[in-house]
Amino acid sequence: MDTITADGRLLAWDVDSIARQVTALNASQVAKDWEHALHQHRKGQLIYSVRGILNCEVDSGVWVVPPQCAIWIPGNMPHSTRGSGETECYCLFVEPDAIEGLPTQCCTLSVSPLLRELLLKATGFEQLYAESGPKARLIAVLLDELREASIEHLHLPMPQNQRLRQLAKMLLDDPASKASMAQWAKCIGMSERSMSRLLMQEVGMSFGRWRRQLHIILSLRRLARGESVQTVALELGYESASGFVTMFRKTMGKPPARYLLERAATGAGDAAPGGGIVLEP
Repeated sequence: MDTITADGRLLAWDVDSIARQVTALNASQVAKDWEHALHQHRKGQLIYSVRGILNCEVDSGVWVVPPQCAIWIPGNMPHSTRGSGETECYCLFVEPDAIEGLPTQCCTLSVSPLLRELLLKATGFEQLYAESGPKARLIAVLLDELREASIEHLHLPMPQNQRLRQLAKMLLDDPASKASMAQWAKCIGMSERSMSRLLMQEVGMSFGRWRRQLHIILSLRRLARGESVQTVALELGYESASGFVTMFRKTMGKPPARYLLERAATGAGDAAPGGGIVLEP
């Protein structure tokens, strides 16, 4: 993996070589808008966001991780990650055979108060902590809590069909487009019916639901960078901020300002223990 220092320098660190079932690392004072290219490692990885928005891309989709949530990336899964805004996060690396029942696909997880405290405590352990005794018992409870974590639906599934991939790229490049579904289908050389059927088969969503999910992903990234709701709404093609807020509330259960405020408030006053600055392998 890579260690990120305060001035952004990268130092090599192979987390797969650490001879423990679980390794926890903290990442404080991470530089703004960092990015780490496509890579993979044997161990599964949990990245918990204390501050800032994390984004993860794998072949099957794009995930967004707001503050006080985490993303789980199974072992040996190629992925790229980046942070939006000033970020602070914690990383947990787990051997594939450490415990049964962990997710087999990339997903965004809700972090319970107990899981959060266990994770923060584990970051203070030395790399080669004793494999029996209090620290090992805490790690066992941490794994149990991780297995029980609920999934948050902050995921934009990506189709495998090449023409639908082309559609996804065009939507990402021009999210404000007001083109109809029929016009998009014509752009990729498909009939509207075929595109609708194939989208449902590959991503489990209608075109309208898929595009709204894309807008949620993009809006969270931009709002985390400090852009206003009005600016984000207009850049995503909404006639007014109220139309965007209505869509966001229907999808996420609350308006965007409250959603981010509550996430930020949950982690207010938190500080990463120690001075290490470690991020995404």
